[in-house]
Amino acid sequence: MPPELSIDKKAKRLCIYIGESDRWSGKPLYAALLETLKAEGIAGATVLRGVAGFGAHSRIHTAAILRLSEDLPLRIEVVDSSEKIARAMEVVVPMIREGLVTLEDVEVIRYTHRYLNPLPADKPVSEVMTREVITLAPDMSVAEAWEKMLEHRIKAMPVVTERGRVMGMLTDEDLLNRAGVKQRLSVAERLEAEVINQEIRALQSSLLKVADVMSEPAITIGQDEHLGTAAVRMAEHGIKRLPVVDNVGRLVGILSRVDILRQVTMTTPKLPRKELPGRAARSVKEVMYSDIPAVHQEADLATIVDTLLETGLRRLIVQDQQGRPIGLISDADIVSRVALPERHGVLAALGRSGAPPRSRVTAADLMSPGVLTAGPDTTLVEAAGRMLSESRKWLVVIGSEGKVLGLVDRQLLLEAMTMG
Repeated sequence: MPPELSIDKKAKRLCIYIGESDRWSGKPLYAALLETLKAEGIAGATVLRGVAGFGAHSRIHTAAILRLSEDLPLRIEVVDSSEKIARAMEVVVPMIREGLVTLEDVEVIRYTHRYLNPLPADKPVSEVMTREVITLAPDMSVAEAWEKMLEHRIKAMPVVTERGRVMGMLTDEDLLNRAGVKQRLSVAERLEAEVINQEIRALQSSLLKVADVMSEPAITIGQDEHLGTAAVRMAEHGIKRLPVVDNVGRLVGILSRVDILRQVTMTTPKLPRKELPGRAARSVKEVMYSDIPAVHQEADLATIVDTLLETGLRRLIVQDQQGRPIGLISDADIVSRVALPERHGVLAALGRSGAPPRSRVTAADLMSPGVLTAGPDTTLVEAAGRMLSESRKWLVVIGSEGKVLGLVDRQLLLEAMTMG
């Protein structure tokens, strides 16, 4: 689920027009109104000072140098949810003895706080990108492309012309869905060399070229564009890598989701945590997935495979009797750790071309022990830092008793930091 905004998309804007000399309980009215709005939990308010104007008494006031003592007009603007604005109006409207109050509908496009959004959005992509990029040619055979992916262990590669222009991206999913490859790269890496060689030999008989199966058009980012733009583009399209191009469309680098999250961990908030306003998402509990993809430690092979297919994910949390996380299990773990006689059936089941074989093996037998965990109040920056330092794609959120509360992955962190 995407992170929730503190203000709904459909909100209200309250505008209050008063004079600079207006008072309330011995203090300027605008200051008293700000204090009251803050006490009511309003997201924020802005006071604007006019240079000239006239009000109910038709007297013109100006900010000319000789008339600075005149009663200049002030406007206080407030944007928040309909419910909060309605509650605030009950308190602030009686404070306005002379003035004007208006209310209108507005659409909130973005709401965040600079100290709670740690992404260095103004940094140029060229300062963060990786300049050495392994590429594919559009006329390369699918067998050659698959060999190159396996050799470099890269799941997505830009496809470029002889002049260096980006035509598209080829991923292991493209080869899986359109070229006849039997399993994703992370699974293939766990198989014996002879099994891989057999598949490559089978692919060599295919007439398909990279250009026939690649994803196009390529989603790219300019080297002079900013990191914030790149992060939003990745989040919107749900992709992990962006080819970086120069002003004529030639490939000059590549930017990954990990590159962006690494920049986040290098930019920490400058205010103490206790002073941070609680308006924008800053902790994992505010953005975590609550639908937990998990299996019990005693789950059998068929249950594990069925759960993977049902969730559409590539890994599951393994829980003990008390609901505590004790390990993770991925499709690659299953393929590499089941007995050879069962492997063909597992691959067929994962490819939705057969039922998983019956087996006494359990999730506890197949899982990778140890789970990266954190409490619900862990900040997004802390979560990103821990995931990167330990090369983990998932962080499991646990409660005081160690039970699983939710899950955060890299894509979710990226979305949280770009949506505000």
